[in-house]
Amino acid sequence: MTLNFSRRVFFALVTTVALTGAAHAAEIELKLAWLTSDSETDPYAITAHSFKKELEAAFPGRVEVQLFPNRQLGDDKEILEGMQFGTIDMGVITNAVVANLEPSYQLVDLPFLFGSSEQAHTVLDGPVGKQLAANLRDDGVISLGAAEGGFRNMINNVRPVRTPEDVEGVKYRTMQNPVFIEMFSSLGGSPVPMAWGEVYTAMQQGAVDGLEIPASVVNSNNYAEVTKYLSFTRHTYSAIHLLISERSFDKLPEDVQQGVLEAGTAAIAQERKAVAAAEADVVAALESKGMEINDIDDVGAFRSKVKPVYDQFRPAIGAELLQQALDSVSVQSD
Repeated sequence: MTLNFSRRVFFALVTTVALTGAAHAAEIELKLAWLTSDSETDPYAITAHSFKKELEAAFPGRVEVQLFPNRQLGDDKEILEGMQFGTIDMGVITNAVVANLEPSYQLVDLPFLFGSSEQAHTVLDGPVGKQLAANLRDDGVISLGAAEGGFRNMINNVRPVRTPEDVEGVKYRTMQNPVFIEMFSSLGGSPVPMAWGEVYTAMQQGAVDGLEIPASVVNSNNYAEVTKYLSFTRHTYSAIHLLISERSFDKLPEDVQQGVLEAGTAAIAQERKAVAAAEADVVAALESKGMEINDIDDVGAFRSKVKPVYDQFRPAIGAELLQQALDSVSVQSD
């Protein structure tokens, strides 16, 4: 009899827990994925957490944003494809991978286009950015805006990069994106296209000599352990896009759709401030870990070398869109 009573109590408790859990389950769940670590200093992670905080605060108990860092749902390409099919709701995706889907985004990756983050923000938040987003929506993906990855820099184990000649003959991992491949080819380097998940091991084993990457990602993903030189080439502004599947977005109630748009804008503003504020700390951390850090001698020498890249990708980007971006940057530089 005691045993039967214990069983009845046990099953009653299980039922209560199950019902309580069901009662507390959010009405709407959104899966948000990215490929880097879930670190307090990682720009992808900062973007994701900021969005989650904003949206869940706007719809307490009604919307839950589930986070999947560190390639849990695949690399950037797989996450982006999942959004097109509607199997993954959201992603924080680097521009170069988005450009493989929508070629006009190659504009953002053009080498030495932006001289400052402010220039990049003006272009990406303005008419050029709106046109890019409209183009991407035709591919079934909605842009909530461009967060800040910081400028991409060259890291390697051969020598510091001060002049274009220092790039020559060095094997650099690049993203699987034609703009980056052609940029390093134009500088005389040996580009090695490679998926992110393979890069750390490739550096450890010497399969590549270096890569190009924002300093914050160098730090948060422990590349100081396997790389000696960090050169502030600032060759490409790293836009990381906060995206949502159009299929997932269309399923949301109108008020939540509006909330998603507003949370995206707020999260990106917060992330940009956080990345800018942490830059000095990131550099100090990398120096303390033994990296040798330097600036380049003359950005003009690099710009001259990469000019053919602009000519090559102008047709895919669209001559008018590219000129609009160049005019905007030029006005800000005056």
